[in-house]
Amino acid sequence: MRVLVTGGAGFIGSHLVSRLREAGHSVSILDDLNDFYAPALKRANLAAIGMEGSPHFHLGDIRDTVRVREVVAAEKPEVIVHLAARAGVRPSLAQPLLYEQVNLGGTVNLLEAARSSGVEKFVFASSSSIYGIANKVPFSEDDPVNLPISPYAATKLGGEKMCFTWSHLYGLKTVCLRFFTVYGPRQRPDLAIRKFTQMIDRGEPVPQFGDGSSGRDYTYVDDTVQGILAALGHDCAFDVFNLGNSAPVSLSELIRLIEDCLGRKALIEHLPEQPGDVPITYADISKSRRVLGYQPKTPLAQGIEKFVRWYRDGRAKAA
Repeated sequence: MRVLVTGGAGFIGSHLVSRLREAGHSVSILDDLNDFYAPALKRANLAAIGMEGSPHFHLGDIRDTVRVREVVAAEKPEVIVHLAARAGVRPSLAQPLLYEQVNLGGTVNLLEAARSSGVEKFVFASSSSIYGIANKVPFSEDDPVNLPISPYAATKLGGEKMCFTWSHLYGLKTVCLRFFTVYGPRQRPDLAIRKFTQMIDRGEPVPQFGDGSSGRDYTYVDDTVQGILAALGHDCAFDVFNLGNSAPVSLSELIRLIEDCLGRKALIEHLPEQPGDVPITYADISKSRRVLGYQPKTPLAQGIEKFVRWYRDGRAKAA
């Protein structure tokens, strides 16, 4: 299968590309290596998966209509897995226009390129943030999702709506996957687990927004990638799936698990709750289990151990 992965130099994307190549698929990447975090880290991801300098790596911005069409026409993918996005709830509060341009405009560019080039399937990376302040847990794909509380969440919800529209009007098979707080090796440096690990290891204060009771459904990257791979084989006109661990953990418990793995106590800096943050994310994955055969295998304690081992290996190599 020929697969184009947008954002393939990033955290989840690099893991997905590696797994696809191991399975014998022909894989190409479109990524702009932007400076949301250090481009050097993305280049290191490319090197780790053997795609640095590959003719199938294409440097380009998904907002650039001409560039997107060039890459899709050149690679002729059967499937596009669209992971590229401006990520994060809190940064979106400061740059809502940028998030709209990249996450909505860029998605429409890719959908149009897919339609005009005869791509068979489009897989869109959505987010648990689209559930907003849900009135029930766990979150089900059938829940109403009309009240996102951050620009990031609104753009992801808008992306899902665009996918449905292209499926309905043009017959492009689309699958939207709602990711729940993915973590693991190569995680972005702005995300909590990597940031907290570095701060605790260095003896720096760890920011705790709120009273520590907020819960997140942390999902190990290998489990998320398994769900993406399963979605590639799902035959549908349009569908939506949660990819979570279905076992939310409080912020306080997360910090304790990292402390245990590092063998160091955290210095907690207590801060007020942040606008845009939801109190809990909790995936109902019964549909994903039933339809995709999705089965997360990594409990958080085990995943944190793996992550800390990767972190320490990287620190040792840098020394």
